[in-house]
Amino acid sequence: MITKNKPFTICMYFLMAFMTIACIFPFLLLFMSSITDEACLAQNGYSMFPEKFSLDAYKFLWTTRSSLLHSLKISLIVTTVGVCCNVAMTVLFAYPLSRRSLPGRNFISLFLFFTMLFNGGMVPTYMIYANVLKIKNTIWALIVPYLLMNAFYVITMRTYINSNIAEEIIEAAKIDGASETQVLTRIVLPLSRPVIATIALLSMISYWNNWTNGVYFLSSDKLYGVQNFLNEIITNAMYLATKTSGSSMSVQIPSVGTRMAIAVIAVLPVLMAYPFFQKSFVKGITLGSVKG
Repeated sequence: MITKNKPFTICMYFLMAFMTIACIFPFLLLFMSSITDEACLAQNGYSMFPEKFSLDAYKFLWTTRSSLLHSLKISLIVTTVGVCCNVAMTVLFAYPLSRRSLPGRNFISLFLFFTMLFNGGMVPTYMIYANVLKIKNTIWALIVPYLLMNAFYVITMRTYINSNIAEEIIEAAKIDGASETQVLTRIVLPLSRPVIATIALLSMISYWNNWTNGVYFLSSDKLYGVQNFLNEIITNAMYLATKTSGSSMSVQIPSVGTRMAIAVIAVLPVLMAYPFFQKSFVKGITLGSVKG
């Protein structure tokens, strides 16, 4: 019989409430800073209750709305294609490694783990992608390098399959005449929804927040994603603020507020996507249980 400890339950509620506030507070402070007057930011710093509100930062970003929407479209395409390819390759790599009958399974796993510790270096990697694969200044330069495949995801997926999907279930399906493809699509994938959703979420965050590929492989801003474009806006805002600071024109460029507004715009898609992945977590746990 389970007895309820009321003081312990109350303490846990307070602890969870505190942790929730601790998670939400930084984003609220970020948003409030983005709508704070630039002079108040310079004088008083960041505050949840600023003395003077201003939308100058968002007005400044609104002047670049056409380019911003284009960069959002590029990031959306790159993230969608990249996540789908990443998850598909991870599943197709991890499932064979989880099969004990695979020849050389331990060697392949060791080789995969080895890639997590060492790599060829930035210069050889750049030369291969730019000179051999010829993906420089193409949209594939934002998808393939560094992000398309992740050994950690493969090991996580393989470990989940080995730990949570009984070998007897797979053997029973094979006795009933199921092929490897049917076992993968009808048994392994439905039971692996929690880890697949986790990998998809991590991959989405990596693609959405990536800006180094744009710096390394793009020489034109036509294929800039949202991160590269927003970094360019920050640079331009700081340049304009420097140029107008010594002039007689009373032009106030919201450089600090612009950085905060850019951070808000960059993080909003991730916050909007997370509830859908959270629903997948719950559904995956429910479908992943073995019903008697």
